[in-house]
Amino acid sequence: MNLKDDNQSGEVGRTLVEFMEVAITMIVYLKGFYPSAAFERRRYMNVVVQRARHPELRDYIHSAASGLLPFIEKGLVERVAVVFFSEDNVPVERFIFKLTIKPSCAALVEEGQLEFALRSFLIKLSVSKPLVKPLPLNCRWEVTAYLRSLPQVGSSKEAELWIPTDTKQWQNPPVLTPVKSLNSEPLCLQLYLEHPSLSEPLNLVNPKDVAPHDP
Repeated sequence: MNLKDDNQSGEVGRTLVEFMEVAITMIVYLKGFYPSAAFERRRYMNVVVQRARHPELRDYIHSAASGLLPFIEKGLVERVAVVFFSEDNVPVERFIFKLTIKPSCAALVEEGQLEFALRSFLIKLSVSKPLVKPLPLNCRWEVTAYLRSLPQVGSSKEAELWIPTDTKQWQNPPVLTPVKSLNSEPLCLQLYLEHPSLSEPLNLVNPKDVAPHDP
């Protein structure tokens, strides 16, 4: 890969991270986790989106998204999930972004083309209320990154922003609901919902994944 390709790959990663920050905010707004007054309408990629008003909430989402950049650029990120939990710390719903970036093709795509493709995900999210389920009482949520390989703790400043998650994992295959997909150069991106199957046991196991530190 030459320097131009490397720079273009970085631009794709930065555009994707910026998009992820907006998309995560829209998901939290969509779920009604906070009062609607906790958000304000903004325009991004020529789409009306939501922005968190509270500094701590806004900073957490921003840190989670921007903290993914070095791992995305290294091709380590396989999936990014916004996970909602019951009071017993059991996942009840997961919004999954499954992604693959092809650095060799990054130089061939224009920024406007990539933004046009990502804009369709935001439009789809804005009308996805019928797909989601009501949240239980006293629930919580977090952003989790599923990595192809775990970074060494202390090996970099970026790695120190993330910690292994103690989130319980479903034992049975979840029920999948596709939301939107993109299969192009240099980015392949899928957004889908995961819900536990009706046969899911109560005793769940822990995965080997990472989540950002609490704000």
